[in-house]
Amino acid sequence: MSTIKNNHQDVRFADIQMLRYNLPGFNLLNTRQKLYIYYLAEATLYGRDITFDQFGKYNLRIRRLLESVYSYLSSSQPDDEQFHALRTYLYRIWFSNGIYHHYGSEKIMPGFTEQYLKTVVEHLPDEALPLLPGQSREQMLDELTTVMFSNDFLMKKVNKRKGEDLVATSAVNFYQNVSQSEAEKFYADMKDTADSTPPSYGLNSTLVKDEHGIHEVVWRVGGRYGEALTRICDNLNMARQFAENDRQRQIIDLLVDYYHTGSLKTFDDYSVAWTECHEGMVDFINGFIEVYNDPLALKASWEGIVHYVDKVATRRTQTISNNAQWFEDHSPVDPRFKKKKVVGVSAHAVCAAMLGGDEYPSTAIGINLPNSDWIRKMHGSKSVTIVNLTRAYDKAAQGSGFREEFVIDDDTRTLMAQYSDITDEVHTDLHECLGHGSGQLLEGTDPDALKEYGNTIEEARADLFGLYYMADEKLVSLGILPDSKAWQAQYYSYLMNGLMTQLTRISPGQQIEEAHMRNRALIAHWVMEHSDGAVEIIQRDGKCFVAVNDYYALRPLFATLLSEVQRIKSEGDYQAARTLVEKYGVTVNSRLHEEVLSRFEQLDIAPYKGFINPKLSLVYDDNGMPVDVQASFDEPYEVQMMRYSSQYATLI
Repeated sequence: MSTIKNNHQDVRFADIQMLRYNLPGFNLLNTRQKLYIYYLAEATLYGRDITFDQFGKYNLRIRRLLESVYSYLSSSQPDDEQFHALRTYLYRIWFSNGIYHHYGSEKIMPGFTEQYLKTVVEHLPDEALPLLPGQSREQMLDELTTVMFSNDFLMKKVNKRKGEDLVATSAVNFYQNVSQSEAEKFYADMKDTADSTPPSYGLNSTLVKDEHGIHEVVWRVGGRYGEALTRICDNLNMARQFAENDRQRQIIDLLVDYYHTGSLKTFDDYSVAWTECHEGMVDFINGFIEVYNDPLALKASWEGIVHYVDKVATRRTQTISNNAQWFEDHSPVDPRFKKKKVVGVSAHAVCAAMLGGDEYPSTAIGINLPNSDWIRKMHGSKSVTIVNLTRAYDKAAQGSGFREEFVIDDDTRTLMAQYSDITDEVHTDLHECLGHGSGQLLEGTDPDALKEYGNTIEEARADLFGLYYMADEKLVSLGILPDSKAWQAQYYSYLMNGLMTQLTRISPGQQIEEAHMRNRALIAHWVMEHSDGAVEIIQRDGKCFVAVNDYYALRPLFATLLSEVQRIKSEGDYQAARTLVEKYGVTVNSRLHEEVLSRFEQLDIAPYKGFINPKLSLVYDDNGMPVDVQASFDEPYEVQMMRYSSQYATLI
């Protein structure tokens, strides 16, 4: 029987645990800053339907169907297996922004029967159903149940299996009637190799093949996703009234202009202005940003985050960013691939105030933007480490028994207990602030040359940069790490995760698909293979453990791999990227996988965690003018999701 554990502080379902995050220091912000956050948060929440639609063209209609069924059934509170399975399925759809697993990408199969769903739907009025024009409820049910229940229809949100047509076999809603080769040729023909400031071709459009040939349908006001983007722009314009300075107002103006025109040149202008704005306590990300959910790594998912600065924690990140040139100069990569002058690198520790789109409910804990290589080179980048989310994760991990089960011995557990909190944060800082911002492409290298392997190589590059410098005395001398032993905790936890424990996130029989997981597996397996016994997986008391026999042998290995990964990136060496990823980052040892899953199950730990947003509400004076913003933290998961589906519905 499918179960949901649900109380005020802990919501568990399937392989997921929901957490809450606090807003430390929020009440210390002035009224203007709070109102700025409020309207930016509204703009963030209005993008939700875009993400659902991008992750599969049936997602919004399936969500509406199941929400109608759930509302009808909840009034009678049935206590049977079919209802509980349907509720769990709906909870998972909310979490993943669709019917595909948010991390593993495989289709989530219902635990209830097709007949059960059809029987319940008979009791619902037509207006509660996602009927297309002229479509009967029987036709609608046949269409949507085929999508939901079929074992051979669009089984992966993003397919990355070598040798297959990645566009035709992926469920993401970025392409219509085009093949992988047609899409690649379309964008290759569009590029001007002489352009030193190229736009991010294909970033904000659906590529369509119809009677007019192959063409783009741009995501903009008045075009595709226009209803959602209109509401986003309305709230961005409301936020503009409370911006802290003229630079923030300029950024909003450029973003609104971009949403109206769809111009990628305007998006670059916005990205440059955003990158160069360092004034103010409040900042935001809002737009079509990351390309991880496109099998060709061209088209961006919509996401939004609103955050404000944590002044105390920012001292560490700013120390790192202030020394960016030193780290670049001392990197072990070929000098041809280093930036001669690092510009515009900034980093802040922040508190998230609202999460949306592809960053909700599952979200990143560190972000470095913009993604454009030429903007990074000429204007720099901005990095954030989201400290209130990492603190929520840390609190949830306390007393879980994870280290007792998977860490090899007491000495290593003591090492991790002493240092892991700080080294995890520092590695995130190095990854986001310096790793992604380091290095450069050789002149003439296509930034999309690595195609489907580009995301994995880029994440490996940033992780390796961080791992290499974790063991550098520079971090101790800057006061970032407490002593010259702390780095060992990060090395052990990283290798244990890449070699073993991240396997808990993969279903039996599956390969590694997600870019960040491929990156960690690639690094860990490559290092183990080349370590001459410094790292190995051993058996102890019938269980497998990662053993690090020589910590000091690891840094040179990270340096060697970083040098090669940077070469691959800088030269656009697709074949080398493919060989490296496929050899070390994809295949799963089935016996080890089975063991890890069994041990993890006994701990009763959810492999994935996400967040319930605070609810922000305006406070008005006697004249009806907003004078404050209040945050509440007790909204139940299903109440928040149903409210969002009603209050912020724009595309269905």
